[in-house]
Amino acid sequence: MRETQEETSTVQQRKVWDADAARRYDTPGTGMFTPEVLTPAVERLAELAGGGAALEFAVGTARVAIPLAARGVRVTGIELSPPMVEQLRTKADEASLPVVIGDMASTAAPGDYTLVYLVFNTISNLLTQAEQVECFRNAARHLGPGGRFVIELWVPELRKLPPGQSATVWQVGAEYIGLDTYDVLRQRVVSHHLDFDQAGQARVFRSPHRYIWPAELDLMAQLAGFELESRHADWTGAEFTEDSRSHVSVYRLPPT
Repeated sequence: MRETQEETSTVQQRKVWDADAARRYDTPGTGMFTPEVLTPAVERLAELAGGGAALEFAVGTARVAIPLAARGVRVTGIELSPPMVEQLRTKADEASLPVVIGDMASTAAPGDYTLVYLVFNTISNLLTQAEQVECFRNAARHLGPGGRFVIELWVPELRKLPPGQSATVWQVGAEYIGLDTYDVLRQRVVSHHLDFDQAGQARVFRSPHRYIWPAELDLMAQLAGFELESRHADWTGAEFTEDSRSHVSVYRLPPT
């Protein structure tokens, strides 16, 4: 049964991150590509790499990997979607940014790493708890003693659900509407992104996720041999509180 679930998860994500999604993914200077979003993440990851090499799970089009490599960090990526890698290759070649095609829960990348990282909620693309645990174990396999695994992840917004309702709207604008629909029984959420053109026509993009509470994430880490080193609300080191909408969690293997 577990193998069937994992195959379904992989198939679903490949359907989501197709050639059309890859072409539309990069939005230079806007959204998650703005300097105020990207620069703190790159600076923090460069610091955590500590002079060693870094491995990015679900590297995508290398939004983070390319500027991190420009900081002098040797970066390798693992990516499930060939179209996303094709888009990446328009910006960086194999010599400067090696990429292995495969899923982040089981695929191995050659090399020795001091840092493995997952940004922008990507661990939730794994749609079962078993796969998410295996993702931690895969990170541990790529790290030596004292190595770090960093995860950026949103906090499920179940407190915002009205009684009897299953959806939360998290952004509304003239050109964009974002909302999430929750399945609390299976701990699933589907993000719906509606982009409107000048004629008022909408393009809809949907992505399925399995949401994870911070405490559950910590238990996954423990199962893989990690300890929680730090948790902040963002890449700048802001305090994580009960009202934080996301977190950056740094896990570390024992030094010996």
